[in-house]
Amino acid sequence: MTLAQFEIQLIGILVASACALTGIFLILRRMAMMSDAISHAILLGIVLAFFVTKDLASPFLIIAAALSGILMVSLVELLNGTRLVREDASIGLVFPLLFSIGVILISRYAGNIHLDTDAVLLGELAFAPFNRLSLFGYDLGPKSIYTISTILLLNIVFIFVFYKEIKLSTFDAGLAASLGFAPGLLHYALMSLVSITAVGSFDAVGSILVVAFMIAPPATAYLLTDKLTRMIWISVIIGSVSAVSGYWIAHFADASIAGSMATMCGVLFLLTFLFSPYRGIIAIMHRRIQQKWEFAQIMLTVHLHQHQDLPEHSFEKKMNHCHIHMKWNEKFTQRVIKLATEKNLITEKNGYLYLTKQGAATAEEAITT
Repeated sequence: MTLAQFEIQLIGILVASACALTGIFLILRRMAMMSDAISHAILLGIVLAFFVTKDLASPFLIIAAALSGILMVSLVELLNGTRLVREDASIGLVFPLLFSIGVILISRYAGNIHLDTDAVLLGELAFAPFNRLSLFGYDLGPKSIYTISTILLLNIVFIFVFYKEIKLSTFDAGLAASLGFAPGLLHYALMSLVSITAVGSFDAVGSILVVAFMIAPPATAYLLTDKLTRMIWISVIIGSVSAVSGYWIAHFADASIAGSMATMCGVLFLLTFLFSPYRGIIAIMHRRIQQKWEFAQIMLTVHLHQHQDLPEHSFEKKMNHCHIHMKWNEKFTQRVIKLATEKNLITEKNGYLYLTKQGAATAEEAITT
C-alpha cells in the first residue's frame, strides 16, 4: 500500500468519524434531512466568500460556509416557528433556494475555475493527497487530514463536555428546558457543528459522501442498539469500515472513490436493515410469525376454558372438530394443537383435548387481561 493510498483511506476514516458523531443526533432528533440541506446550503457561503477573497484556500471560505449553514438552520426554524408549515416542508423550501443561488453564481461567474458543480457534488478523494501542508520546508501531509482531524476533535470535545445535556434535550426537550439546559442553544450549537463538519469534508469528498457518512452509519447503528454511547461507537466503526472497503472497491473496479464509499454505506445499512437481530426485517417477520402461533395457542386454550363447564363441552373439545369451532383451516389447527401440546398447555386423550394446569392459567390470564 502506497503512502497516497494510506492518506486517502485516513481522510475517509476521519470524515466518516466526524460525520457520524454529529449525524447520530440528527437521526435521533428525526432531522436526517437537515444534513442534506446543510451540506448543500453551504455552497452559497463558499461562493460568496470566494468572490470576496478570490482565493480557494482562504479560511474565510470555511467561515462563510459555516455561517450559510447556520443561516439555513435559522431560516428553517423561523418558518417552522410560524406553525404554518411543517419542519420537513421548511427544509424543502429553504435549502433548494440557497443551493440554487450558489449553483447559479458558479455557473454564471465561476465556470472557468476549479469551483464547479461536479466538484461540489461529487468531490474527489484521489486528489486530496496532492493538496499538501508545508511548514519550514517540511511536507507535513495533506491539508485535509489536519482540517478534518481538528473538526473531529472539536466534535469529540463538544459531545464529551455536553453529553448529558445533548442526550436530555434530544429525548426530552421539555424536561431539558425545565432544568435550565437551554435546548434551543444546544440545538443551534449542534447544527453549527454539523455545518462545520460538512464544510471541512466538502472539498475532499463532496456533498454526496458527506450526507452518506452523516446518515447511513448512524442509521445503521440505530438498528443495532438502544444504548446511546454504544450507538456512537458503532456508528463511527461502520463509517470507517465503509471508507476503507469503499476505497478498495474503487481501487480494483477503477471507479469513483466517493461513490464507492457511499455505496458501501448503503450496503452495510441494507444488510443491517435485513439481518439486525432485533430491528431487522427478517427478525421482525420471525417475531410476527411466532406471535401469530402464540396467539393461536392462547385462543385455543381460551376456547377450551370457556366451554369446559357447558353441556356441549364434549363436542367442543373434540380434536377433529376443533377447526370448525375456531374457524381455522385443518392444517393450521393441527399445527396449533401440536405446538400447544409441546408447551404443555393442552393434552390429548382418545381424540379429545383437555387443558393442563398451565393451559388453564394461560387462558384465565388472557381472559382477565
